[in-house]
Amino acid sequence: MGRFTGGVLKPNVRFSVRRSMPGCIFVVITAICGCAPSAPKGGDAPLPEVVVGTVVRRPIVEWDEYVARLEAVESVEVRARVSGYLKSLHFEEGQLVKQGALLCIVDPRPFEADLGRAAADVAEAKAQVSQSRSLLVQAEAENRAAQAQLDLSRKQLERAQSLLEKKAISSDEFDRQEFQLRESQAAFDASVSRIESAAAAIVTAEANVLTMESHKSIAELNLSYTRIVAPISGRTSRHMVTEGNLISGGSAQSTLLTTIVSVDPMHCYFDADEKAFLKYMRLAQSGERASSREVKNPVFVALADETRGFTHTGHMDFVDNRLDANTGTMRGRALLSNVDQTLTPGLFARLRIPGSGRHEAILIPDSSIGTDQAQKFVFVVNSDGEVARTVVELGGMSHGLRIIRNGLKGDERIILRGLRRVRPGLRVKTSEEAVEVTEDSGLPDEYEPVPKEKWLSGEVVRSQPEAVRVDAESAVPPDPDRETAEAPTPDGTSTSTAVPEGQPASAADND
Repeated sequence: MGRFTGGVLKPNVRFSVRRSMPGCIFVVITAICGCAPSAPKGGDAPLPEVVVGTVVRRPIVEWDEYVARLEAVESVEVRARVSGYLKSLHFEEGQLVKQGALLCIVDPRPFEADLGRAAADVAEAKAQVSQSRSLLVQAEAENRAAQAQLDLSRKQLERAQSLLEKKAISSDEFDRQEFQLRESQAAFDASVSRIESAAAAIVTAEANVLTMESHKSIAELNLSYTRIVAPISGRTSRHMVTEGNLISGGSAQSTLLTTIVSVDPMHCYFDADEKAFLKYMRLAQSGERASSREVKNPVFVALADETRGFTHTGHMDFVDNRLDANTGTMRGRALLSNVDQTLTPGLFARLRIPGSGRHEAILIPDSSIGTDQAQKFVFVVNSDGEVARTVVELGGMSHGLRIIRNGLKGDERIILRGLRRVRPGLRVKTSEEAVEVTEDSGLPDEYEPVPKEKWLSGEVVRSQPEAVRVDAESAVPPDPDRETAEAPTPDGTSTSTAVPEGQPASAADND
């Protein structure tokens, strides 16, 4: 059994490696041979089964897709032109307003006082003109009297000269007549000076009238600036300042009251890389596709949640004059119709523009394309069922299929499914299947530049919702000083304003 050594029973077993090795090898070989599959009994192996289809050849227009951002055609920061206390707000946050709609009123009382003082200054200046003209008339009358006295003195001196020669009068009497002539001449000269002074006073008074009238015009302007109206039609932002706050105006640091962005149409900006820009330039030079600088090429846009086609349409509106040195891209801009107001400034969108003219293209499914490092290939099956590998150059996507630039003629049968079962030169068993063409994008296979009568430019105001126009009295709370606050504008027209929908309006002022 064993032997006892040092209190431990050890088995008396000895194992010989040399004796057991041949037996182990035999067991392993026997196991391998038993697991090996048996060879087929006679005949050739079955042909691999694959699904083939004929490539699609059809006329298309390639539509290049870009990530774009929507921006308003017009965007305005509404700021006051004069400083003062914000008296009242007359628009709702997020409201659609028309150009000229009343937004805010700054306390007009200081400006009414300035206007009254300026009007008084004008009246005073006009009175000075009248006074100067009266002085001119008086100076002219004094001049005529001095002229008459001078003529009389000359005649008296002539008579005294003849009497002196006859010694009928004394020399002293003659001297008095001569002195009287000189005195009349001096009086005449003084009257002439008074006429010139009166005429100059009239010119000065008239200039002063113009100065005072300009001050009055400035006061009228400042008073009109207390009524802050919408400079454009569009949608307002929130109230940046509430009633009762002191606001500053008339400078670049004026208090921001709100912002307005136009709604329809809408700009859509995107950036194209250098390769795309060069492609468009070459196509324009060859005459295959007109440049968007020269014509209004159509565009189609889809928003982030619009996955079934491009429902928003428009046309190209602008292409920048140089590429951005930092990004190497060219900025482009499209103009989109937004009658239903679903487009909002700031949204991202997918934009497609024509990337080619109408041409014949070869289309195949992406699943039929194999990859070998940098090369793309397809397996072509000839009439004898033999497989050949063909290297192809890929293009973009169209109708759910991949465009093939080079490598295929358009009548080949290619393997659609079963690429892993075949290799070049192998014979296969085929089953036919038609290549399916989808119309999921909804983009046309033919296009023309948008004609001039359908351009969207200049429709910012016309497409805005109609608003009720009312007299200023109905838009402003009752105020005892309101009559002066409703001063006419410098061109002599009264101010009419737009109010939110639902506010009462006078029937006489409805459009």
